[in-house]
Amino acid sequence: MTTTATATLPAGDARQIVPPEDRYATELAFLAAHDTGPRPPGWRLTPHAVVTFVMGSDGEPLALPADTDAPGALPRRLAIEQKFVGERALVERCVITLAGERGLLLVGEPGTAKSLLSELLAAAVCGTSALTVQGTAGTTEDQLKYGWNYALLLAQGPSRTALVPSPVLSAMTTGAVARVEEITRCLPEVQDALVSLLSERRVAVPELAGGPDAQLHAAPGFALIATANLRDKGVSEMSAALKRRFNFETVGPIADLDTETALVRRQARAAVERTGARYGVDDTVLEVLVTAFRELRGGRTAEGWEVERPSTVMSTAEAVSVATALGLATAYFPAGRDPLRLLPGHLLGVVRKDDPADAARLLGYWDGAVRRRAEAGATTWRTLWDLRAVLED
Repeated sequence: MTTTATATLPAGDARQIVPPEDRYATELAFLAAHDTGPRPPGWRLTPHAVVTFVMGSDGEPLALPADTDAPGALPRRLAIEQKFVGERALVERCVITLAGERGLLLVGEPGTAKSLLSELLAAAVCGTSALTVQGTAGTTEDQLKYGWNYALLLAQGPSRTALVPSPVLSAMTTGAVARVEEITRCLPEVQDALVSLLSERRVAVPELAGGPDAQLHAAPGFALIATANLRDKGVSEMSAALKRRFNFETVGPIADLDTETALVRRQARAAVERTGARYGVDDTVLEVLVTAFRELRGGRTAEGWEVERPSTVMSTAEAVSVATALGLATAYFPAGRDPLRLLPGHLLGVVRKDDPADAARLLGYWDGAVRRRAEAGATTWRTLWDLRAVLED
C-alpha cells in the first residue's frame, strides 16, 4: 500500500508552525531505514536521502529493502513530499557543501524560501532545525559563542556548568547544524566572531584557562548555514575573510508560472483550512494573482511588454499572503465577496510597503498590461480593468 506522510502530533500539542523535524518525522525515519548507504560523520541520513527529503520522490512511493525491519509503525512504502520548489542541482550542491563541513550561505531576494531550505537541510542532516540565531543589529557575540549564568558564576566562579552555550556552540559540541538568519544584519564585530569559529573549529573560553574546557571543539558533523537577502544589504557587508569561509548559493524565484501557482494554491489552502474554513478561491483568480506578481517582479509581461518594476519585492511568499487573505475574506465574509474584486486592493497594499511611489507603478501596470488584455477580450482581465478606480484611492 502506498502511504503519504502526514504530521502526527501528540494530543494538545497545538502549534501554528510545526518544525520540519516534527512535521515530517515519519519521512525522516523512513528515509533513514530506506537508504543505508555511507553517511558523513554525525549525519542521520545519507546525502542522497537528504536531497530526496527536500525535493520529494516525484510522487512515486519508495519501498524499504526486503531485509530491512520497519521500526515501530513505520510503513514499508512511502511517497516523499516535495517541500522546496527549486532546482535539484542547487539542493545537491548545498548538501555537498555541508558534507564537506564548509559554511553554506543561501542568498537571494526576500521570500524565495531561503529559510525554509535551511530548516529542511538542518532537520534532515541532524534531526533539529532549532539551533538558530536571528541576525539583527542587536545581535551580540555572546549569541554566537557563549554567555554566563550569572547566579552560578557568582556562587561558583567560572565553570563549564555556569557557561551558557549559544545555539552555534551547542551545534559545534554536539556535531549538529547551526543556522544564522540574516547574517548581514549583524554588526561587523559580531560577524567576525564566526571567522575563527569556522576556520579553527573551536571556541576559546579565556575564563576557563588552564582547565580542560578552555577550548571547546567542534564535533564531527558540525556545519553552519547562514542566509542573507540580496535586496536588503543589512547593517553591514560581510568581510572578505568571512566570505571565504562560506560557499555561496543563490536561491532564485520560481521559474515556471504553473509551478508557482500550484505552490501558492497549496500553501494558501493549507493556511485557510488550519482555521477550519474552506478555501474558496478558484484557480482563475490565483493564476491572475501569480501572473501579476511575476510580471511586476520581472519587469516584463508574458507578451513581452515592458513593466516598471516596483521597489517592493513581489515575492512568492507575498503572493501566498494575498491568496490566503482572499481565501479568508471569502470564507468569513461570503456575502458578495468576489475574490477577484478584492485583488486590486490587496496588490496595492503590497506595493505600498516600501515606497508610496510604487502605487503609481502598479497603476501603470493596470494602464498597460491589464488594459491591453481587457481590450483583447480576456474576461478576467476586463473585470480587473473595470476596478482601476480602486488603485486611485
